[in-house]
Amino acid sequence: MRAWNRAKLLWGYLRHKAVVNALPVEYIVETTAKCNLYCPMCPRETHKQPKEDMPDEIFNRLVEESGQSAEHVMLIGLGEPFMDRKIFDRIEYCDRHNISTLLSTNGTFFDEKTCARVLDTPLEHITLSFDGATKESYEYYRKGANFEKVRDNFIRFARMKHERGAKVQVVVQMVRMERNAGEVDDFIRFWSAIPGVDQVRVKADETNLLQPEAGHTSQDWKHPCHYLWRGPMYVKHSGDVYPCCQSYMLDGRPVGNIGAQPLAEIWNSDEMQRMRRLHVAKRADEIDICSRCCTTIPHPLLVAGSLILHGRTVRKFLPWVERLVYFSKLPRALLTPPKKAAAASELVQIDRK
Repeated sequence: MRAWNRAKLLWGYLRHKAVVNALPVEYIVETTAKCNLYCPMCPRETHKQPKEDMPDEIFNRLVEESGQSAEHVMLIGLGEPFMDRKIFDRIEYCDRHNISTLLSTNGTFFDEKTCARVLDTPLEHITLSFDGATKESYEYYRKGANFEKVRDNFIRFARMKHERGAKVQVVVQMVRMERNAGEVDDFIRFWSAIPGVDQVRVKADETNLLQPEAGHTSQDWKHPCHYLWRGPMYVKHSGDVYPCCQSYMLDGRPVGNIGAQPLAEIWNSDEMQRMRRLHVAKRADEIDICSRCCTTIPHPLLVAGSLILHGRTVRKFLPWVERLVYFSKLPRALLTPPKKAAAASELVQIDRK
């Protein structure tokens, strides 16, 4: 069923269909809007969030309606996942529908008990966010967190994973920004030596908060954006659905609400069809949120590959593709960054153990 769904998505993408007779392969689901930190690069700084979790009826409806087509769900958003009291139940619920789960955490709640409980779940991938190799830079970007405490939490979790032989993929990630740009080598060296860490990743900042001038020009739109045909769609804790996570951060309007409309109806709403038509016509710069977006646009060959293969396989290959492009082993045209943010695109680096 999932392979057939991907085939229909691929057909719709290659044929530039405005109406897609399939559903996205992945979703970003914000199970909570609560967070205990304040970070200058996070849209929480400009988009005030309520202290609320996603209601069960909304989460369950999304999983049930996407259960035959979704391959993985990223349980992240503008909240810290471990502030959601039901996060472990949500991971298990997705697993019962054969949907793999991924999440990212700031690590402030990672005591030994929580670490053990995470390792007992079917969670497939976890990103440990640690934006700096020094106390000064880390605590500047992660306001409210303690450098030594979070570092030790992550080390303990990675070692517990290693000792158990758990299958969850552990990625330690730093978003490279002005204050931590000179710490990349130290960051990679330190975390690569920790048992249980599968991948160390340094990536560019893809928000507009620290680079408000970034965005795509009309010349950038050689290819339609894959989000509109493949996903992931972004589902807020309220059930509001956006074409992608960037569309919410850039003050776009929701294209529907999963609590009030069927998922298939939202995926092919009038606004989704309008956006697809403009992207196909290479007029995506006429869409306000798209013109100000600074996310990389993959070449159609990479999009096609991501639909031919199962999402789990795509996740395994993605770091290699990024690394090959970074080290010029593959043409950079395969990952087209926005011209105004060209300097930021140079900051992407992947280092695998």
